Amino acid sequence: MYNGRYRNIKFNEMQIDSKQAIGVFDSGIGGLTVVRALMERLPFENIVYFGDTARVPYGVKSVETIAHYTTQIAQFLLEKNVKLLIIACNTMAAVAAQTVRDMSPVPVLDVIEAGAWAAVQASKTHQIGVIGTPTTVNSNTYARAIHDLTQDARIYSQACPLFVPLVEEGWLDHPVTRLTAQEYLKPVIAEHIDTLVLGCTHYPLIKPLLQEVMGEGVKLVDSAEAMANRTAALLAELNLANTSHALPHYEYYVTDVPVKFQTIGERFLGRSLSHLHVVKW
Repeated sequence: MYNGRYRNIKFNEMQIDSKQAIGVFDSGIGGLTVVRALMERLPFENIVYFGDTARVPYGVKSVETIAHYTTQIAQFLLEKNVKLLIIACNTMAAVAAQTVRDMSPVPVLDVIEAGAWAAVQASKTHQIGVIGTPTTVNSNTYARAIHDLTQDARIYSQACPLFVPLVEEGWLDHPVTRLTAQEYLKPVIAEHIDTLVLGCTHYPLIKPLLQEVMGEGVKLVDSAEAMANRTAALLAELNLANTSHALPHYEYYVTDVPVKFQTIGERFLGRSLSHLHVVKW
């Protein structure tokens, strides 16, 4: 499943323990949907999350700046002795996934690769839609990742810039959100796709609404859920799954605590947000 990418890593020399935490990072709080999916799929894994809330959004920054911030955060998590790094931010993954892989002594997964894999597995007609932020859509990284897996796929991408603020406002089933979704998804529906990739970590929160707009005949690929499944498979393959059934420990690091952070964060996480630390750089 992973083409042997990690088979030659000498884990004993690296002294990786299965009880070590999974490190997840994002440019803000959207990656908490990935954390939530990991908690549900892998209930005994310890998790350390880092959200760069002081420097979000990343989409307006240069490639060099995004790469610098991404590697800085990856190094922070590596110093926490994580056994696996997960890039939960689409922008970070599009710009710097390979850079992080090159520097990391532990395996690295990213949300774009996970979403692309899940989409190819789900699609029967190879007609695949991708929705995301303008930065993600313009980068064309999902299309490239899908085409790396199958040359037969036809990709139809649509930027949905209003979804992020609507989700953060808590309008998950609001008439305004529904009307916005109907407008955004019209051209995608017209292409008769059978699979739609939710290419932003905010979008799983409006998955039921998006499913209603797309119709039952279209399979929605939840990037957070796809990442959780990908992580479970990799940990099993590398014998790194935590076999202890002790209560897991979750820690959260952010670079700022903006107004409404707790409310929005708990909405994304689906539970209370504790063990929160602020990192000042």
